[in-house]
Amino acid sequence: MEPTSRLHLTNWLVRQGLTGLPENDLLRGFCERCRSAGMPLSRAIVFIDTLHPIFEGRGFRWNDGESNEADIFEYGPTSTGEASQNWRRSAFYHMLENGHDEMVIDLADASHDFSMIGELAEKGHKHFAAFVHRFGEAGTIGEMDCFYSYYTTRHSNGFDENHMAALRDLVPVLGLAIKSAAQVEIARTLGRVYLGRETAEQVLRGRMQRGVTEKIKAVLWYSDVRGSTAISERIGPDEIIPFLNDYAQASIDAIHDAGGEVLKLIGDGVLAMFTNENMAGAKRASLRAEHTFRSNLDALNVRRASEGRPTTSAYVGLHVGEVLYGNIGSEDRLDFTVVGPAVNEVSRIASMCASVDRELLTSTAFRSGLDAAGRNYLVSTGRFVLRGIGHAQDLYTLDPAVAADEVVGGKYERYLAS
Repeated sequence: MEPTSRLHLTNWLVRQGLTGLPENDLLRGFCERCRSAGMPLSRAIVFIDTLHPIFEGRGFRWNDGESNEADIFEYGPTSTGEASQNWRRSAFYHMLENGHDEMVIDLADASHDFSMIGELAEKGHKHFAAFVHRFGEAGTIGEMDCFYSYYTTRHSNGFDENHMAALRDLVPVLGLAIKSAAQVEIARTLGRVYLGRETAEQVLRGRMQRGVTEKIKAVLWYSDVRGSTAISERIGPDEIIPFLNDYAQASIDAIHDAGGEVLKLIGDGVLAMFTNENMAGAKRASLRAEHTFRSNLDALNVRRASEGRPTTSAYVGLHVGEVLYGNIGSEDRLDFTVVGPAVNEVSRIASMCASVDRELLTSTAFRSGLDAAGRNYLVSTGRFVLRGIGHAQDLYTLDPAVAADEVVGGKYERYLAS
């Protein structure tokens, strides 16, 4: 591979890294350009650890022909179980343990017991070149401390010195471009996990100034777990977090499935909102989320009961009103959330559920904006003055016939789906 070709490929990687080309496209473009410049690549895999609540990292594949393998893969923790055994048998683990940055293997040599080596040889690959590029302390994020990659060739003589010299020059640039893309994905993941999906996009688009808010009209959801304090007092400390996680997952999945935005987790409580140009549509989406939430709870309670773990239900309050949506806090610690009287009111509505022995309560404002069919499914539980709220209002719950009558329940589900 000539120096001019290396320079052109380096420039391409830098340009594409700056423009934000995805990792799999970076790898494919890199490998195709290497082949066009005379390097006989047949396969490449790169991977890098990340920060994610489920996955330890992400990897990307390229093959010189058709393959049923996915271009992108994600992997879970490699510290336990079969994943740990596979990792410890890998060439990369051997390289890390022995301080090697590079390893070249003749795949015809059966003495190597690394995982995947035999499979590569069976598929006609002749040589294997692996690289580990370590990051400095300032460049490490969580477990993301190395860029791993390997390359194979079907050429009978394997990689020659010119090929290896080119890879030594080019792979670090590829790693830098992929690390840049991975860091953008980490920023998006952190935003979605800790702020919420839409809120994270707002922040990543630059809305970080303190006090910058907008007034919006939204359907507000507040839910909390029924009897969580008493349950937490009687279960072991190591069971409290799994208990809270299980019930939070049930509500958050339902909210997201219906297009809602989770704004805040407050102990066992969840504050969320639903927005739509048509507020009747947002209200229907919130009712759809509540319905899905109950289904999720039923499935969760069956599983937890089979495991001998405590089960419970949850209260949900729904309200609609104008709120301020944006950055609130200090110069170095902001919260992107909603504030306003409507937020206080929805939490008060949810807290009334226990008093009237209903798992769902909505405000008068919520019910009044529904279409006639929707209003018919909500019945009054009485007129109340909520603590801290200066006016009385009827609170509504789902008509008991929805749960008791199969025909009515079916009609309600069709209404939610329409």
